[in-house]
Amino acid sequence: MKMKITTLVQAAMIAALYVVLTFVANAFGLANYAVQVRFSEALTVLPYFTPAAIPGLFIGCLLSNILTGCILPDIIFGSLATLIGALGTYALRKWKWFAPITPILANVLIVPLVLIYGYGFLIEGTSYVYCYGYYALTVGAGEIISCGVLGMILLFTLEKYPKLFKPNYQTE
Repeated sequence: MKMKITTLVQAAMIAALYVVLTFVANAFGLANYAVQVRFSEALTVLPYFTPAAIPGLFIGCLLSNILTGCILPDIIFGSLATLIGALGTYALRKWKWFAPITPILANVLIVPLVLIYGYGFLIEGTSYVYCYGYYALTVGAGEIISCGVLGMILLFTLEKYPKLFKPNYQTE
């Protein structure tokens, strides 16, 4: 019973932190659209430490997308991208340096489609393929900053405090 409560509390805290960090990024105009540097995406490395982060990240992203006024396809598919990334991070937890890879890839593959087909962000006089490539680069750059750089800084910092995620944390 204690493990379930710990997992639930961790997931809720991660979700709340994700929302708060998204609002901070949103205040600077960095949370949505073509160029996104969501500070909250750094949290996608947390499944490396605990499976509780998976629902926490998904719910946090879902709430963030709703509360920042995203359209329905972004709410659904943007949140699913974060869920896929979190599941991938957990699956690859044996390899520390792979922690940010799946969140980056999930967002690079999914978010450009949301921008093009959901928001109708097309570059005049260009094809859908060109637009997809352009948005994959812009979203990818933001994700590399958020997940790759900030996320790995967070991961290395949290590794110094292994008891923080007990009983879920597994050192390997």
